[in-house]
Amino acid sequence: MALRLIELTIPSVELERIPALLQDIQVIDFWRSGSATTGGIARILLDGRHTEALFDVLVRQFGSRDDFRLVSLPVEATVPPVEAPVGEENDQAKAAAQRISREELYEDMAEASRLTPVYVVTVALSTVVAAVGLIRGDIAIVIGAMVIAPLLGPNMALALASTLGDPDLAKRSLKAIGVGVAMTAALSLLLGSVLTVDPNAPELAARTRADVGDIILALSAGAAGTLAFTTGGPAVVVGVMVAVALLPPLVVAGLLAGAGHGMPALGAMILMLTNVTCVNLAAVATFLLQKVRPRTWWEAERARKATRLAVTTWVIMLSILLGLMLLGYVGGA
Repeated sequence: MALRLIELTIPSVELERIPALLQDIQVIDFWRSGSATTGGIARILLDGRHTEALFDVLVRQFGSRDDFRLVSLPVEATVPPVEAPVGEENDQAKAAAQRISREELYEDMAEASRLTPVYVVTVALSTVVAAVGLIRGDIAIVIGAMVIAPLLGPNMALALASTLGDPDLAKRSLKAIGVGVAMTAALSLLLGSVLTVDPNAPELAARTRADVGDIILALSAGAAGTLAFTTGGPAVVVGVMVAVALLPPLVVAGLLAGAGHGMPALGAMILMLTNVTCVNLAAVATFLLQKVRPRTWWEAERARKATRLAVTTWVIMLSILLGLMLLGYVGGA
């Protein structure tokens, strides 16, 4: 059981209201302390699956106050240990579907979508390593490049922004994705112009055409990446899976274009766009299945419109790309 310790800071006179607000939440333990001079602090220990429901209740009651603060802390251990509840879970726990709270998820995504110098450097390094691995035909080097490629976060953040209808998070994610794609393309073009690039090399040729298997891979990667974030589990391995679907085709497109092989480069670019589309489409669907929703009804209405727009855009884009595949624009020398 993943436990959370929630710290609530409010005026001490409001502390008496807390027990009544917790009646419908499965709380393991509850403490409160405070004075007229220091303010009030309430600490609530509970199963992490109920954190979102608790946040919703407390924000509705105190969220408009300037002296209100909620903090969620992961609990590594507690003595005596907490026994898992016996019996059927309530509807809130079922809806949570073993995921972390909306607030925790948002913080993780916001952090992963930030455009920082470290992000730029790691994208550049992963591009160079992937290019060398692809030219040499060494798949181990290519996988090594995926380990340092920070492409999972911005794409997952874009899907979450579409699900929640958050334009600010969407802008930050698109900016990070755009910078990453532009830097990868520019470096790949440069490397393709100075290195010997054989378009018939197996690792390069395999990424100049797309089929149903590539679409299934990208959809699976998007769903797996989303689950890694929503369950609070390690995203490193899944990040490699997503990066394998995104970065190598783009590097191949740049290498081939830089070496003057236009049609194979176009095929690799279409494969990359197909993978990006499928990853984001699968991520949005997974967020919806896990009932990731905004807190208020007006935010929910905005989110429904944003989700419909995003899904429609990705489906149309995938249809266009599939059409290009059928017309024979993927593959060839």
